[in-house]
Amino acid sequence: MTAVKRLFRQHSGIAGMIILGVLVLTAVFAPIIAPYGPNEVLIGKENIRKRAKPCIHLLGCPADQPQHLAGVDGNVRDEFSRLVYGSRISIFIGFVTIGFAIITGTFLGTIAGYVGGTTSNIIMRTLDVVLAFPFLLLAIAIVAILGPGLVNAMMAIAIVNIPTYARVIRASVLSVREEEYITAALSIGAGHRRILLQHVLPNAFPPLIVLATLGIGTAILETAGLSFLGLGSQPPDPEWGAMLASERNQVFSAPHLVFLPGLAIMLTVLGFNLLGDGLRDALDPRLRL
Repeated sequence: MTAVKRLFRQHSGIAGMIILGVLVLTAVFAPIIAPYGPNEVLIGKENIRKRAKPCIHLLGCPADQPQHLAGVDGNVRDEFSRLVYGSRISIFIGFVTIGFAIITGTFLGTIAGYVGGTTSNIIMRTLDVVLAFPFLLLAIAIVAILGPGLVNAMMAIAIVNIPTYARVIRASVLSVREEEYITAALSIGAGHRRILLQHVLPNAFPPLIVLATLGIGTAILETAGLSFLGLGSQPPDPEWGAMLASERNQVFSAPHLVFLPGLAIMLTVLGFNLLGDGLRDALDPRLRL
């Protein structure tokens, strides 16, 4: 609870929680917030042309025109509704991708740090091979092998993130393993499984929490990048990177279709980064005084 209190004293952490709170609420209440379905085509339903500019009645748009807060895209779909439903995909991408990377990385890093010896060398040298490749190029190569698609893009991002989390947890386990209370637990006959679950992991996990928070935003950004290249989410899914890619040639004729998805990605990544900074300061033992 002390760490939580310190987090609420961090301005960056509060700002991040506000941004992410809005994102989560938007995702949860998307059917209520969005006036249209994410893939609902308005041809024949409204007298409107494709890539029409935003129309907001409160800002002077004629009342006889249908209201579209973010305009419509090239397929005559409400852009605001697609942005709202896109928040669900982004949250799903971030948590599932980093969750998989953390579980796998924690398993490998814990074994490498606690067992040591040849086992540690085999695991860490294998992960070093993965780290030797440029991050994005390796993700592109994995997607090229698995085939384009959102799930495959998430899998690629998770795989290239595993070494980072494994190295962090290994370093923490190596540090905790040398503490006196671990030696005391061994001396009274405690099993290795009990020591790992009750003593080592709980004390080695805090650095990973901060890294994971920052990693969620990065995963969302990287998956959007793969979608922009046509390797991630496929039409008609309302994923922000794919939305930006589909209208990238309209930057001058319909800039709102490029600017708004990019802004959504930026704010989401900013929210996770600010929360990660706040958590880092809240969990830092040097700042507890």
